[in-house]
Amino acid sequence: MPNSENKTNNFNEQLSNYYQQFRVYADRILALSNDSLEKTVNVALALCLVCAVLVSIATVALRPLQAHNKALDMKKNILDVAGLLDEGTDIDQAFKERIEAKLVDITTGEYVDGNVDEYDQRKAAKDPAQNEVIPPEKDIASIRTKAKVAKVFLVKNGDKLQSIILPINGYGLWSTMYGFLALEADGQTVQSINLYDQGETPGLGGEVVNPNWRALWKGKKVYGDSGEVALTLVKGTVDNSRPDAATKVDGLAGATLTSRGVSNLILYWMGPEGFAPYLNKIKANG
Repeated sequence: MPNSENKTNNFNEQLSNYYQQFRVYADRILALSNDSLEKTVNVALALCLVCAVLVSIATVALRPLQAHNKALDMKKNILDVAGLLDEGTDIDQAFKERIEAKLVDITTGEYVDGNVDEYDQRKAAKDPAQNEVIPPEKDIASIRTKAKVAKVFLVKNGDKLQSIILPINGYGLWSTMYGFLALEADGQTVQSINLYDQGETPGLGGEVVNPNWRALWKGKKVYGDSGEVALTLVKGTVDNSRPDAATKVDGLAGATLTSRGVSNLILYWMGPEGFAPYLNKIKANG
């Protein structure tokens, strides 16, 4: 106890000495002429220091709010692609009642243990300890690396599986597009797509967020008769009289490279390097 008290007293004494030295220094600077270069420089440095401290305090204080808003926005995007987002929807409550998050080993398609609430797949894809480098000949979506574990979302209606929401990403013309693809419980029929994070050209490739274009995906089929990934975008509009129309979606007018990017990310993530092993297990379990 005496040692602890001595340390406290020494600290307080040092703090008092620093304060007195600062007061002496400040008084000397303020006594200088306003035309003094030394006074101008010191006042500018003091203002910069005060502003830096205030910005740092604001950043630390707002960090929990920023994290909450980020999580809320992600839940909103998931509810949107699941068709559960209406005006006035309580996002947290709706997500809690209808959505179940799971971690999946992408290679095996098996569920794995882990803290699903804290897992960030996008960060994991950039972490050498958690990612896998994709060989160039297999990197159809031009993403270079992928997380070994994916975070998927199951939409439940009571105990019944209603739909499966899968995270997808791939490069377009200008940016890596991130989104979700919602499939019905059969693992084959598209419910919706939501490319919520992209930097494509507004009015062209940026139309991936257009509700009218997104609506074209509903009811489309991912796989062909032989089990290959058949879902793709076509140039122009789909000819519904063709037998393969169920696996085709209208391309984006004037955005050939973005359309190709969307086709490629579907081809990759629905294929054997993506979620095909997981979807096969879903189908096998009925």
